[in-house]
Amino acid sequence: MAEEGRDPESLFGENDTNVLRVIGEEDLMGFTFDGLKRRLGMHPETLSRVLYRLEDEGIVEKGSSGYRVTEKGKEFLRLHPLSINGSCLPLLQTLLSPDVPIQQIVSDLKGKWFGVLRWLGYSKNDEDVTLKWITEDGEVQVDAKFSKGELSIEAKQLQDKDLNSALKASYQLIGYISKLYSRRGRARRVAYFKAKSSLSV
Repeated sequence: MAEEGRDPESLFGENDTNVLRVIGEEDLMGFTFDGLKRRLGMHPETLSRVLYRLEDEGIVEKGSSGYRVTEKGKEFLRLHPLSINGSCLPLLQTLLSPDVPIQQIVSDLKGKWFGVLRWLGYSKNDEDVTLKWITEDGEVQVDAKFSKGELSIEAKQLQDKDLNSALKASYQLIGYISKLYSRRGRARRVAYFKAKSSLSV
């Protein structure tokens, strides 16, 4: 079992530490195997072994919708923070109608694919919830953050990649959210949205 006072880089191997770094960096509460594989570019068998070890340590556990970070895992990551890489680029912003609870929309979005985006996982705190997708090639991550009636969509370049495909997928995501509202017959169209002017679609 992991020793609480030691650095995670001495407790685990390089692959294990890379997985922990992403879980901590993204503040993940839940994630999928395929999403993490794309995010890390890791061989499936290698990732399987890493997740098995992390399960054995009680840091993650496997459920019906993917992997969940345990309370012990959250505490471990809090005590052993790892370096964070990359920065996010704002893509779109919109105000959401209060007619439908955000939690219902979030529930409907979890696990869904949009264009080139594949489901990665989500993070959550007292103020907001962030849903995370990654492009099929694993080179761009797109986050949708729901907070106090607002939705912000951001992209993180994991490789030197044109963001146009991610921006197009973000518009698809906005369109799907609008449909979710309309499907319940209580929606108003998005109140406002803004795209990064330097990108084209």
